[in-house]
Order: sequence, then C-alpha cells, then structure tokens
Amino acid sequence: MTPKEIGREWQPRRPTHLGSTVAVHRRGGGDPTMAVVGGRWWLARHTPDGPGTLALRQRPDGSVEAQAWGSGAHWLLDGIPELLGDADDDSAFVAHHPQVANAHRAHADWRISRSRQVIQSLVPTVIEQRVTGAEAFASYRRLVQAFGEPAPRPSEAPRLWAPPDAKGWAAIPSWEWLRAGVDAGRADAVMRAAAYAGRLEECVDLPLAQAHSRLRALPGIGVWTAAEVAQRALGDPDAVSFGDYHVARDIGYALTGVETDDAGMERLLEPYRGQRYRVQALLGLAGHRRPRHGARRSLPTHLPRRFR
Repeated sequence: MTPKEIGREWQPRRPTHLGSTVAVHRRGGGDPTMAVVGGRWWLARHTPDGPGTLALRQRPDGSVEAQAWGSGAHWLLDGIPELLGDADDDSAFVAHHPQVANAHRAHADWRISRSRQVIQSLVPTVIEQRVTGAEAFASYRRLVQAFGEPAPRPSEAPRLWAPPDAKGWAAIPSWEWLRAGVDAGRADAVMRAAAYAGRLEECVDLPLAQAHSRLRALPGIGVWTAAEVAQRALGDPDAVSFGDYHVARDIGYALTGVETDDAGMERLLEPYRGQRYRVQALLGLAGHRRPRHGARRSLPTHLPRRFR
C-alpha cells in the first residue's frame, strides 16, 4: 500500500540553490539514503518520529515544493528551512582573496545546511576516518542496506533506505562491521556514540563551542570528525576540516599556488575566523583543487588521534 503523502511549499527569504545546499549530505553517488531523479532530490532519514522520506523540487521562481511520507514526514517537512540554510547568515562575510570573492559571487545562492541530526551525520563520518571515500561509501552503503529499512515511498520514487537509528547501529554485530570493511576502532567509535546518542543529539541546541566539546569528549571523535558533523548537523560556518588528507593542500594551492599543511591552512584562514568552513566549501564548489598525481590511496594509518 502506498504510504500517505503530505506536502508543503517553502519560499526562501533569499535566493537558495537546492542542489548545492543539500548535496553535502550525500555520501557518494551510490548513497542508499539519497537520490536525484529528474531534478527532484530524495532523502530517506530516520527521524525522532521514525523513518521518513522527503522529496524536494525547486521551481523556476526559487520556491521549493516538498512532499514527505512515513512517520517522520512532519518532522522532515518542519525542518526544511534549516535543511536549506534559512538560518545561514553570510551578510557580514568579507572575502580577503580574489579566489574566495569570485567563488562567493559565483555561488551566492549556496547556503550552509543544518540537518539537526547528529547521529545521522556522525556514523558515516566515523566510517570515513583514515580510508578513501570509495571505501567508506561502500562500507556505509552495505551497512545501511543490511541494517536499515526500506524507506516509505510512492511507487514512482527511487528505492531508498532509511539508515538505522542509534539503537540499530548499536545492535550491529562486530563481524558485520568487519565484513563491511570497517575496522574495530571505527566500529567501536560508532558504538560509543550510539550509547550516548541522546546527549549527542542535544548538541543541536547548544552553543557551537559547547557542541564541539561534547562531540570531542567521546574517544574516536577528534577535530576532523567533530568538524564534519558540525558542518552538516549544526550548520557551523567555522567548522573547517583540519586533519583532512586533501583540504589543507587544496586550500593552500587555491590561495597561494602552493600546497600547505594544517598549520599553513590555519594561517591562511585566520582572517576568516568564524567563517572558515564557508571558505572551504566555496573553494570546493568553485572547483579549486590541486592537481592530483599518482594512484589514489587510503589516508595514512598514522593520522594523529586528535584529528580522527
């Protein structure tokens, strides 16, 4: 039986590009929780009210047409303004480099999304620690399809999976993590997070500095992991990805023509403090990446623990 559909229209207060804003939540092209079909963005989520599916389409006038299904439908619809960056404020943003100024003009309708779902963002981020994107995306896909549930949908919708909730992640046996290519260290970090899911979800309502501190209080969640979660779940405009294998090198190359490390990136981004993630994201949207040489590789296993 087709689940009941509820719908809503939303008019952004400022020009907002649907695709570039929500794409940050997609974990690779094969993400089983998201799809884009005919210009319509489909998202399957496990909300506080249960699983739900959200479909978003942007009209030529900039308004967004939304439909949702499942027990989480109302929660998903209520969250559309935050998901599409309505609370994101770049009015005081000042570009100190021509590359940043050009990227800001070219992507003036991009917003920092805020999903309000910490565990939803944290689990795939932990899985992405110390491995290539392709490896992490494959692991996440396998786990979601094995332990999530088919998302509620109409017959014409793509087949998606709602990821497990915290209890569902905690119930996955250790050998299934290994079968999915996730080592014990990362699996243990997810298990610890699941055990404190209530406290972690409270980060949505905390000041950002306090939220970062709470996230990083758990073993296995360091600067990089906390930043990646804050970017997506909390809409933090300053959560730059220190400890990433590529980000510092790309930003250094974009702004100076020479690759740099985390310390160098910190110096380059100091004038943007409070908005450093915005710079990182804008340069990425504008395609500023250093030339890649050689075979793709996993992140080094000796990555300092503070960055995990």
